[in-house]
Amino acid sequence: MNQLKAGAVLNYVIVGLNIVTGLLYTPFMLRCLGQNEYGLYSLVASVIAYFTLLDFGFGSAIVRYTAKIRATREKKEEWSLYGMFLSTYTVLGLLVTIGGIVLYFNTDYLFDRTMTPDELYQARVMMALMVGNLAVTFPFSVFGSIITAYEKFVFQRCLTIIRILLSTAVMIAVLYMGYKAIALVVVQTVFSVGTLLCNVLYCRCKLRIKIIFRNFNLPLLKEILIFSFWNFLGAIVDRIYWSTGQFILGIYTGTVAVAIYSLAITIMHMYMSMSTSLNSVLLPKITVMATDEKNNQEISNLFIKTGRLQFCVIALILSAFTIFGKTFIDLWAGPDYQMTYVVTIIFLYSITVPLIQNVGISILMARGQQKFRSLTYLIIAIAGLILQLISVGKYGVIGCALAIAMALIIGQGFIMNYYYAKKQKIDILLFWKNIINMSFAPFVLTILGVLVYRQINVTSWSNLFLCLLVFFIIYFTCFWFFSMNDYERNQIKKPLYKLLFNK
Repeated sequence: MNQLKAGAVLNYVIVGLNIVTGLLYTPFMLRCLGQNEYGLYSLVASVIAYFTLLDFGFGSAIVRYTAKIRATREKKEEWSLYGMFLSTYTVLGLLVTIGGIVLYFNTDYLFDRTMTPDELYQARVMMALMVGNLAVTFPFSVFGSIITAYEKFVFQRCLTIIRILLSTAVMIAVLYMGYKAIALVVVQTVFSVGTLLCNVLYCRCKLRIKIIFRNFNLPLLKEILIFSFWNFLGAIVDRIYWSTGQFILGIYTGTVAVAIYSLAITIMHMYMSMSTSLNSVLLPKITVMATDEKNNQEISNLFIKTGRLQFCVIALILSAFTIFGKTFIDLWAGPDYQMTYVVTIIFLYSITVPLIQNVGISILMARGQQKFRSLTYLIIAIAGLILQLISVGKYGVIGCALAIAMALIIGQGFIMNYYYAKKQKIDILLFWKNIINMSFAPFVLTILGVLVYRQINVTSWSNLFLCLLVFFIIYFTCFWFFSMNDYERNQIKKPLYKLLFNK
């Protein structure tokens, strides 16, 4: 229980640390690399990200089946399971290597119309490094999943925190000394391999894990493959949504467009983390309730309550970015990234509905009914990919962003809402009645904020922070009285009372 509690707290520390380091490190990196090289760096990373699909969702399978076998206390069966996974991941690592070699020798063919010879050379070097990193990561990632299965969350989270802090510090030093994108990939590779080795040593020395490469349970492997398939589909959809845009822009437009698009995705991921971290706290309760079909009304109420809580968090961010986002990006990334504001706005508004309803994913997983969502999202994501290919030539970055936005709105806004209402018996009409009522104050304040802010010339961080402070006070006051209910107000009042009055 202490591991679980500490792991949960450290997980929030990691989320906060990633946001803070991203906000502080990213502008420094942008200015050191320049727009073209940052776009090149992001493009290569997005292309290599496709190889992570070869994981096939086995990571969660290791955790699940380790827990099942540990309950029987059959150590040899457990060690044989690890041998089976290690063998499988080694084969996958070889496939990554082969795919990387093919990609390496076709780099010129893919990108020669938009890149200079020097950029093509850098792209090949970074691809080789990233593919090598992945090829090593695949087999050794088994040990990280074993640590999770043993619920040693403190070690894992602390190792992650140390890695974030040290790798960021080293990359800042490397950039300060004048090195560029290739050096960043080298640093990331070194820290990735170092983390993997730490996991191996922990498993061997602390957990006393052994690996047996015999007596493989082939029927169990078949069961694992079926279990992992839906996670695999989800990973495919994620890659289509958030990596294809850079790849398409890299082929048809160039590295500048990739840089603008990639920075918007970076901001969008920060926005997403504010919602998903809240959902992780509620996950245990959701899982227990969702497994009992008699709890449909309670599930529906929890769906609405959780959606309201998530909306409380992200509505503030959405309103603030709509008003101040352009100035923030100008000061943070520089005037060359002004188009990033438009792309980010498209992403933030289109991803908001999935974020306030992501508790639905936990409900479907608990009931073992992910099939419809996975297939729907896959079809919609492929349609979005086709729209990107059609629109990129005429509309460039904006065309790619709008294609993704349309896919998200159709998939989550319409199809999944209908599915939640008809098949999962969730009161979607009541949910949207709640959200619309809550949205009145943020909507009015956002419109007024945009109109007023246009009359103010903000050119420094101090002035921007002052404007944000004034907006936050006005927003919080209005939201408190006109949007929040008693339960939501208590979620703020109770911790404050404990802090101030110790009761």
